[in-house]
Amino acid sequence: MLSSQQQIIYHVSQWLESDRPVWLCTILKTWGSSPRPIGAMMACTLDGELMGSISGGCIEEDFLEQLRDGSLKQQFDEEGGKPFKVKYGKTAEEQARLKLPCGGQLHVLLEYIEPTESNKSVFTRLNSDLENHKQVSRHLNLATGEITASDSSSEEAVIIDQGMMIHSLSPMYRLLLLGAGDVARYVAELALALEYHVTLCDPRPNYLDNWEVDGVEVTSRLPDDVVRERFSNPYSGVIALAHDPRVDDMALMEALKTDAFYVGAMGSERTSAARRERLPELGLTRDEIDILHAPIGFQIGSKTPAEIAIAIMAEVTAKRHDAL
Repeated sequence: MLSSQQQIIYHVSQWLESDRPVWLCTILKTWGSSPRPIGAMMACTLDGELMGSISGGCIEEDFLEQLRDGSLKQQFDEEGGKPFKVKYGKTAEEQARLKLPCGGQLHVLLEYIEPTESNKSVFTRLNSDLENHKQVSRHLNLATGEITASDSSSEEAVIIDQGMMIHSLSPMYRLLLLGAGDVARYVAELALALEYHVTLCDPRPNYLDNWEVDGVEVTSRLPDDVVRERFSNPYSGVIALAHDPRVDDMALMEALKTDAFYVGAMGSERTSAARRERLPELGLTRDEIDILHAPIGFQIGSKTPAEIAIAIMAEVTAKRHDAL
């Protein structure tokens, strides 16, 4: 499973490798209500094969119509073969025609990308870095259309500076769930809908026998090994749901020493307090233990497994977007 952003980069890379030119659209600015955020992309081949979106569908239809009637290429030629900006929703009439939310406007940058060796190399690099959970950004020279890649990224999705567009790309986030149970099932389903790659780990015999969610990787390996090998970067989260210290603590003793963006453990106030007293025995410092979210999730009075999962993923989402 790939995030929507990774899917677009992957398909652009594949199209270029097949010597097919590509139109790439990137949202630069939004005003009012916008169906897609800044940095969202849409890619399209000359024969209309499309990946991604920049609206609810009407802008895509308008784009394809301009592609078919040749006006898109004509505008590109009039711009001197350079990337150019299109403003959607400038008037109330256009907002209604394109079915944009009231007051919504989009500024979209359009690029015509030829399948040159340089462009093939850049998109291969972008795709590889995203697959390997590395920070990467795409740099576009707005005067020449030249594209390069950098191993740095910014909290801002798009920055325009001195004639360059810097588009920071985010690798797909991963979540490691500990403990095969009903809460983990609902957390996994919500996380998949939010475009996380989800792994469920439970080393206890027979616990995985009847646990399955389509799209979730399942492993019975030791949790500390799994954390150490794959869930130690800023794009990883670790959620302990086993209610068994032999499983949960084994993962936590590794996860709390990493750069994981979120580490949480399910349990009552009393259970969480006992865990905090126990973790120093595993070699963790107080500063490391303070990173732990426990009891896990926002306090919304949740009782059922589904409600608990909502509380957990709400907190994970807030943490991911630095809203905590």
